[in-house]
Parts: sequence; structure tokens; C-alpha cells
Amino acid sequence: MKKIVLLSLTTLFFLATISSCKKGGGGGNNNCSETAMTVSTTPANGSTEPAGPGPNFALQVNISASLPTAGVTIEVSAAPEAGGTAFFTQTLPDVKTAISNFSITNTPSATPSIVKITITSKSCASNKWTGSYRYSRK
Repeated sequence: MKKIVLLSLTTLFFLATISSCKKGGGGGNNNCSETAMTVSTTPANGSTEPAGPGPNFALQVNISASLPTAGVTIEVSAAPEAGGTAFFTQTLPDVKTAISNFSITNTPSATPSIVKITITSKSCASNKWTGSYRYSRK
């Protein structure tokens, strides 16, 4: 019964996320001449991953186009979907390569969680990409 409730809640969160997002991630360059970054993630931005055994969960961030020459800052955090304090945070302050790998740790068991990713250009703070995905540990 708990699995059915968890699956139902996860499905509802996923559908709510898809309906509220019109594009894959936030990009923007409101006040600068940089081209907006094109980013993909594994797990995919906006996805809901099936519960995994853990204890660590891999995340790959790929800036596939328009990586600023000055580099970027990548911030990753993970917290329970229901709210509360993040159990994982990591910031890479000076990234100049297209691919960055993270290992999400300290995920509590049986707790639907959300990973938030923010990438900000070092030379133009308004050139920013944001994304997220949901997951849980068995």
C-alpha cells in the first residue's frame, strides 16, 4: 500500500512539473552579449527517477553549447520534496569544461527528494541555467 501511495505522489509531482515547465531549463542573457547555454543532465532535467538502492546517486551535467570562455559556477543541492534542509550541497566555482560529474550522497531512505542544479556564467551573472529532477532511495 505504501508503494502505491508513493508511486501516486511521485506521478502527481512529475505531472505538475511537466505542466509548469514550457522548456527544458532556464536560460537567459538579459543584460549581456553571451549566448544562452545549452545544458543536458543525466538524469534528465524534469524527470522523476525510479527509487534506487543508493547510497550514492550519480549526476552528470553537460554544457553542450555556448560554454562561456570565462567558465561557470555549478551549484547542486538535494533536499526532501516535502521541504526542509538540504542533505546535499556542492558548488564547483570555476568550471571550464563541458562535462561535470557529481555524486549525490546522504539521501534518506524512502524520502522523495529533488535535486536542483544552477549554472551561472562567471562573466555574465544573468546568463544562467536552472534545472531539477526527482528521485528517491529505496
